[in-house]
Amino acid sequence: MAIEQIKMPQLGESVTEGTISKWLVSVGDKVNKYDPLAEVMTDKVNAEVPSSFSGVIKELVAEEGETYEVGQVILTIETEGGGEAAAAPAPSEPKQEVDAPSASAPSAQAAPAKSEAPNGVRYSPAVLKLSQEHGIDLNQVTGSGGGGRITRKDLMKIIESGDIPTAAAAAAASAPAPKKTEAPAPSSAPSQPASPKQAAPAPNVPVMPGDVEIPVTGVRKAIAANMLRSKHEAPHAWTMMEVDVTNLVEYRNSIKGEFKQKEGFNLTFFAFFVKAVAQALKEFPQINSMWAGDKIIQKKDINISIAVATDDALFVPVIKAADEKTIKGIAREINDLALKVRTGKLTSAEMQGGTFTVNNTGSFGSVQSMGIINYPQAAILQVESIVKRPVVMNNGMIAVRDMVNLCMSLDHRVLDGLVCGRFLQRVKEILENTSKENTTIY
Repeated sequence: MAIEQIKMPQLGESVTEGTISKWLVSVGDKVNKYDPLAEVMTDKVNAEVPSSFSGVIKELVAEEGETYEVGQVILTIETEGGGEAAAAPAPSEPKQEVDAPSASAPSAQAAPAKSEAPNGVRYSPAVLKLSQEHGIDLNQVTGSGGGGRITRKDLMKIIESGDIPTAAAAAAASAPAPKKTEAPAPSSAPSQPASPKQAAPAPNVPVMPGDVEIPVTGVRKAIAANMLRSKHEAPHAWTMMEVDVTNLVEYRNSIKGEFKQKEGFNLTFFAFFVKAVAQALKEFPQINSMWAGDKIIQKKDINISIAVATDDALFVPVIKAADEKTIKGIAREINDLALKVRTGKLTSAEMQGGTFTVNNTGSFGSVQSMGIINYPQAAILQVESIVKRPVVMNNGMIAVRDMVNLCMSLDHRVLDGLVCGRFLQRVKEILENTSKENTTIY
């Protein structure tokens, strides 16, 4: 008999942790290799964790609703002849593991120097990066992880509270207090709080009769964490451009019935916008980039993330190689991905690799919005509602036209207004020249 460990897998690029949303097994259950053990949520995807072994569930180490770092043990299984199973890699093994502190670990397996503090305490790269960016003194942080290990979740709580423990603050706190006779306070001076930055982790909201308390689900926690990280790390800037899509609307409306009958799915306006963005990204590759600390990564592939919402969650599936697809091909993928989201069949692979996000905020009537960037991408484009408005034409006459606003949020570490303005101008040009005479959907 042998006791084998199942660890938190890495379920996507840049994913460093996951939340156990639901256990699918209990202690004492018999499982086969590849049987699902738990549902896990990250800021990018919901997925099932399969078993790497056949055996009996020994212990559920992780708890539902709690967040654990990639590589952290979440479950143990008692196996027979475990050596053979352990030798073969399983789907649940993470692509890379985050080391946890261990007193018995040999020095040859120590974490890289950048993941080790001067006092010898080891931290995960994600924790070190976040602490350095926000000036957090890790010596003053109490960790909630195994063995008191500090997790990224611990740091996010500190950042959100606004009470940052810095090395300077620690030095000031440890300095001998001055004698009362050295600096007497005027008797008329009102007392001041010790720290104006002190704040409770969550606001104290009174619950009145008739109020409804709604527990925060794991999905909502994951969305909140990713949005908070994006806003904390990426300096957001915003720009907007209005586009006359009258010809596009006429063209699409003239062929949508025939298209639906022939292809079996709808030809939406959104497919035209995604195609225009993909074409413009090919011409302005700077937009198709990501911030990587000491460098900017300009991505070769143009993979468009699209936002698909359910009643209580937001998913961001990806249209791979969108620049190589026709409008019909993009329309099909939009239809298929949206259906998978709403039926719970979207896979983790279908949410990975996005390089730029296009959000169809116009689907619910919005005409202007400011999106939060889909970290670690450099920009997001909101396609607003198409509305009829009176417009002054080049000949000075007023005409009723179909107009739409394109609203773009950008990471100002990666992009500047000039290149983003030119990119939006190109998207505008493509859309305004979309017509029966100039455009084919096949």
